[in-house]
Amino acid sequence: MTWSSSPSIRDRIFAALPYILPIVAALPYGLQLTAQFPVFGYILLPLSPLINIYIGLQRTIPFFGLIIFFALILLVVRNDSISRFIRFNTMQAILLSLIFAVVGLILSLLDPSIFGALLFNTLSNVLFLGMLIAVGFSLVQTFRGLYAEIPTLSEAVHMQVR
Repeated sequence: MTWSSSPSIRDRIFAALPYILPIVAALPYGLQLTAQFPVFGYILLPLSPLINIYIGLQRTIPFFGLIIFFALILLVVRNDSISRFIRFNTMQAILLSLIFAVVGLILSLLDPSIFGALLFNTLSNVLFLGMLIAVGFSLVQTFRGLYAEIPTLSEAVHMQVR
């Protein structure tokens, strides 16, 4: 779906940057998968400098993730002077990272000794692969200058972004 003319290259780059959030949120769940299949680590290799900077700041600054969340909501999503394309992709990245955080929280409550390591590892791998698919699709569509329409999620994003 296109709302107006094709976004500029600068808008496409700025719209793609917030997708670092869901990658970082789901990254701990892919450690076992990337150890078994290194190709998944190679997929994330081009983004590793940005991921390392974000993780380094997250370790250094208390509540860094919360600060970034509120900064993106208040300074980007609610700012009508920024193009709708950037605001849409920023909100979609925030919602994706929230989904991965909530599912990860539920997954952390499951005790592998009770539910079995196989079930725990399978759910972790599915969470990580879901992130790769959702973020990969979103990044491809963003760099093409199109809105990444993920069912249900994009509808919620369209409601939030005026």
